[in-house]
Amino acid sequence: QVHVVESGGGLVQAGGSLSLSCAASGRTFSSFVMAWFRQAPGKEREFVATITKSGSNTYYADSVKGRFTISRDNAKNTVYLQMNSLKPEDTAVYYCALDFHVLFPTTTPSRYDYWGQGTQVTVSS
Repeated sequence: QVHVVESGGGLVQAGGSLSLSCAASGRTFSSFVMAWFRQAPGKEREFVATITKSGSNTYYADSVKGRFTISRDNAKNTVYLQMNSLKPEDTAVYYCALDFHVLFPTTTPSRYDYWGQGTQVTVSS
């Protein structure tokens, strides 16, 4: 059984920064492709960023490219999402997702088997 827990959400003013963390346990962490998704009220869940098992490659949605950075520390079983220059339209519940088998980059939520509970990010204008 894989257990996934996100943390680090909160309220920030536009232009500010937040850092999210996602810890996973239950399997060898370095065997997972990791990703972040987000879902705003009334909208579908959308892809944000993904990172390879080794951490050597990353891929971003156009809407966050240049502002967000995904990284991972396999020794700590944790993936991170550093969010800078936040905008009100970044407001959403952010979810960490992982899977053993997806090819990189996979941006479709249904392709990921394991999910965290989500953490709220609110950006005020």
